[in-house]
Amino acid sequence: MTEKLKSFLLRYEMLDPSFDVLACARSMCNEMKCGLLGGKSSYPMIPTFLSAGGKVAEGEPVAVIDAGGTNFRSALVRFEDGHCIEERVKKCGMPGVEAPVTWKEFISFVADQIEDLMPVTDRIGFCFSYTAEITPEIDGRVVCIDKEVVVTGCEGQLVGASLVQELARRGFPNKRVVVLNDTAAVQLGGMAKHLKDPYRIFFGQVSGTGSNTCLTVRGDMIGKLGSGAYDMIVNMESGMYDGLRQGFFDRELDLASHNPGQKHFEKMTAGVYLGELCHLMLHRAAADGELSERCAETVLRLRHVESREADDWAGGADLERLFADEEDAAFISGLSRFLFERSAALMSATLIGMVLLTDEGKDGQVAVCAEGSLIQRNHFYRPELNRLLGRYLCNELGRNVIHLAEEDTTLPGAAVAALLNC
Repeated sequence: MTEKLKSFLLRYEMLDPSFDVLACARSMCNEMKCGLLGGKSSYPMIPTFLSAGGKVAEGEPVAVIDAGGTNFRSALVRFEDGHCIEERVKKCGMPGVEAPVTWKEFISFVADQIEDLMPVTDRIGFCFSYTAEITPEIDGRVVCIDKEVVVTGCEGQLVGASLVQELARRGFPNKRVVVLNDTAAVQLGGMAKHLKDPYRIFFGQVSGTGSNTCLTVRGDMIGKLGSGAYDMIVNMESGMYDGLRQGFFDRELDLASHNPGQKHFEKMTAGVYLGELCHLMLHRAAADGELSERCAETVLRLRHVESREADDWAGGADLERLFADEEDAAFISGLSRFLFERSAALMSATLIGMVLLTDEGKDGQVAVCAEGSLIQRNHFYRPELNRLLGRYLCNELGRNVIHLAEEDTTLPGAAVAALLNC
């Protein structure tokens, strides 16, 4: 990092010289505990009622559904000799993207996609990547459906019960549905891909457009569920954590967002926001005279910056279109890289906090199953995350943790959820 860039970051409070990964992790861990007890915490620590324990039955087919974003997928999944077999895979657009649909129409569409699988299985794993309250029956009560999808009358509806009712109407009674979110699916899907590996416990991490984590927690730690709690996956909704010091541009981005005052951690770490942070910072740098006149003129004409563009700049690529001379290039690439590495540092603190919470990694290996564009495609995020985990978790705390970059875990994860829980 050049002195010029460092001065700029300090001036706008984006670089926090007092930030300490382990101190942050311990603070996060304390707040995780509060969330589990039902106290005041920006970690909701939402019980999924999903068990990750037990043996995944081999040869048992499961109908699986992945509804999220703009795509809808379904398949028949089974496990054989530790391998996941996906058959009859369908992929199409989500209903409600091109035009609004009613809840009844949405459920009818879902039933259409899996009706041909119903003669061969009674189990359905439904990855529902929208805001829903998970019930003790492992159903999902819809809070809202967003992400460019419009489904009217969805609020308060039970996802699984609605689908079971529709399938029964079509002549397929007694079907069982387990509902989970995408982060839990990543954890379980990663577990499915490593059934033969001797990992003691699995965590789930999503670092892409959004940011979230989940983990398996002992029942006696989930005080807000009372004496009936058992060991289960807890969806942390860690993007909501608000215990970090925000810089000037973090606050500016937050105020301009559709949900100001919410999801501070996600806005400092997720791919959908890192490009915009880069855009805001470069505009201010240009206005402040930190860039050459020609480069500043080009930067001020930028209407937005994608995370992938910032990744290119961080690696020194594509800077010629900004008319960046050597000094400009060092500033822009350093600024872009800083944002990805800061995101990695904050996620490393989260994962360390999770290890401290569970007190795992001493006599067995913790596997962090991670998926998302930052993990899979960004050139700087994962190397920095692994460096920090190695330094603090392995070297300083003596914990045994492996970070696994996964792909396409949603369908296997939904299948595992159904096999272990219904």
